[in-house]
Amino acid sequence: MPDDRAISRTVLADQVRDRLLEAILAGEYPPNSRIIETRVARELGTSQAPVREALRGLEALGLVEISPFRGARVRHPSTSELLEAYVVRSELESLGARLAVPQLTDGDLAELMELGEEMQRAARTGDRHAVAIADANFHARLVRASRNATLERVWRALEPFSRTYITLVVPGSDVQWTADIHVPILSALRLRDTEMVVRALQQHFADVSARLGAEWSESELLATEAAEPAVRSA
Repeated sequence: MPDDRAISRTVLADQVRDRLLEAILAGEYPPNSRIIETRVARELGTSQAPVREALRGLEALGLVEISPFRGARVRHPSTSELLEAYVVRSELESLGARLAVPQLTDGDLAELMELGEEMQRAARTGDRHAVAIADANFHARLVRASRNATLERVWRALEPFSRTYITLVVPGSDVQWTADIHVPILSALRLRDTEMVVRALQQHFADVSARLGAEWSESELLATEAAEPAVRSA
């Protein structure tokens, strides 16, 4: 007979994980910041057990690292780690496009076009987080249109990791550029041309990777330079 307490604890841990993920994406927990179990438990009105389980879930996604005696911190991945994630996402989304485009409904296409418009509206107002959310929703909607649950599940294991760090760690990123690089994908989708969509996606990820590599490397350099005086004075 199932243990209702164990089930409710798991559901609660999932809810806490989702709340923490939202907070990370909203910038409440920037890279390298600590997530204190007792504080989160107090804020959410729960015990520490589901918070601890939620943090382990975020650790599995690559968003958090947990160290003995130091607790949990939001991860600050390397340039190569981020770029590796983009290589995999490019392949997954290309496969998703090959499956999705031949069966794309008018409703699917309308939703994808609206997300493209949403990105443009957010870019015009300079709302970086809104652009990132519309961006993530656009890619998620395209993968969902493949009607392949396994592909979607594998894709989702990478998506929060990439989305978090592109959104938050490169605060000087050009939001209009981010919105505009989706235009070729949208144009190809309107034509329902499978190979054109695949090529547009692959070029999209190549362009994003090149830009991210340059911007992230610069942010790593600045972070190192900022830390050096503290190291020397220690």
